[in-house]
Amino acid sequence: MTVVPESDLDLYSDDNIVAPYQAYRELRDTGPVVYLRKHKLYALSRYSDVRDALRDHATYSSAQGVSANDAAARQAVGTLLASDPPAHDKLRQVMMIPLSPSSMTRLRGVVSTTAEAVVDGLVKQGAFDVVADAARALPLAIVSHLVGLPEQGRDNMLRWAAATFDVLGPDNQRAADAQPHVREMRAYAASVAKRGLVKAGGWADRLIDLADEGVIDHERLPSLFRDFMAPSLDTTILATASLFWLLGTHRDQWELLVNDPSLLRGAINEAVRIESPIRGFTRVTTRVVNVGGADIPAGARVLMLYGSANRDERKWEEPERFDILRRNGDQLGFGFGVHSCAGMHLARLEMECLLTAFLSRVRRFSVSQPRWALNNTLHGLESLRAKIEA
Repeated sequence: MTVVPESDLDLYSDDNIVAPYQAYRELRDTGPVVYLRKHKLYALSRYSDVRDALRDHATYSSAQGVSANDAAARQAVGTLLASDPPAHDKLRQVMMIPLSPSSMTRLRGVVSTTAEAVVDGLVKQGAFDVVADAARALPLAIVSHLVGLPEQGRDNMLRWAAATFDVLGPDNQRAADAQPHVREMRAYAASVAKRGLVKAGGWADRLIDLADEGVIDHERLPSLFRDFMAPSLDTTILATASLFWLLGTHRDQWELLVNDPSLLRGAINEAVRIESPIRGFTRVTTRVVNVGGADIPAGARVLMLYGSANRDERKWEEPERFDILRRNGDQLGFGFGVHSCAGMHLARLEMECLLTAFLSRVRRFSVSQPRWALNNTLHGLESLRAKIEA
């Protein structure tokens, strides 16, 4: 048996949040599993190991939470993200009613119309902030109108969503600062999880119907409301902004897309692969598990680094090269297995509609002044200036 190598890397330092690529490479080169002394976590950083672990929910359990600190993990137990089958299957079935591929087909017209209006505004402006003016538009519209939450609290959605992901990191100052915002969001969700306070016919209203029918427990409504709120925002916003950033800094790839818009699905996958919006979640081992000859003990918290797996040289040829022609349908940016992202079909639809509208109206654009967000669990841009070129 091989001894698990150890590392003093701080994956949650400002530098490693903004540009984690060298740290990821160091972990991949150190071994298939590495113990992070600073965070008291075992880390999986290679593609095959992360994928295998995500597939094996019986060994790598989510039921004790997916954060990098135990206190935050305990707070989330029983939610969609922090549960295992069979309980997870029931919750996911409920959540997927409005998020299934067939539901997205019915939504496409509404999302496409909204996206066209957004892009028309961008074209009139000529210069805009990709994150504030483009990437946030559709996700906020989804939460506001389709989920059907009341006006009260909507202005806080982005702050609450970012805080939700911050507390999923280690027990650092960033996570501590986020706790009051998370408590505020939990209080809001509990206060509006009632008939008559949400939009009739919206997704939240449908959850209340299911509770009244006995399909789910009424006490689960606030956590299910939160499941619609936070994941519907940041990950989609960051992935969209990264796609603009990458296309704006790789003009050859933009030209490929302009000349053949059918490549858009591959471009979205490639952006999610190379700038994975979720850095990674943890699991807890239910038994001793051998990874590459080294044993991870039972009861260990294991960090699965999606962002590293998606740049693994063992899986991808020239992994740091942005290539929309790459075969990338098996990237792990949306997760894998029973815990794959419930909202990935919605995220893809929003990105497809926004970029389709942009492609049909803009022949060339440039980007500048990228500013990267600081978040324990998320990776992406906080701001990016763009200018449409005549």
